[in-house]
Amino acid sequence: MRSDSTSIDVPESSAAAKGKAPLIPAPRAEKAGYKKGLAIFDFILRLGAVICTLVAAATMGTSDETLPFFTQFFQFEASYDDLPTFTFFVIAMAIVGGYLVLSLPFSVITIIHPNAAGPRRLLLILDTVALTLSTAGASSAAAIVYLAHNGNANTNWLAICQQFGDFCQKSVVLWWLLSLVFLSS
Repeated sequence: MRSDSTSIDVPESSAAAKGKAPLIPAPRAEKAGYKKGLAIFDFILRLGAVICTLVAAATMGTSDETLPFFTQFFQFEASYDDLPTFTFFVIAMAIVGGYLVLSLPFSVITIIHPNAAGPRRLLLILDTVALTLSTAGASSAAAIVYLAHNGNANTNWLAICQQFGDFCQKSVVLWWLLSLVFLSS
């Protein structure tokens, strides 16, 4: 038994002639111009939010006013720690301000690497938590500021802003600072 073999000549492909073809294609250079611009805008907004939250916490934390009543020895004092909602507000704004300061390096990473998805997702999740905390603190403080300005006849809560003018003015300034924080978040 004799075996006859037939050979067929197959020309080599251009990929085999140059080397092996890669299994994973080379990454294409994506345009990251708008992502980098958004990251820079995010960084600027974070800086503004840091300033607003820390100023709001410091303004409320240092606001107090003493009102002499009948004599110098009998006085009323208004301070942020008289009401638990203002204390909660100061603590919440300090926490949010600290978070925003600690998030600045991650924001810089998104500027340097605009296509990185991990830092963006982390910032999105933690920004949502910070926004929730600042909203809770601001809404509780806003409710008390409203009562201080207008009072409530049903519960015999008198408006105290006629007596404590400086304290109430600082709380109104604080409300405007919070509006800026919410706009920048």
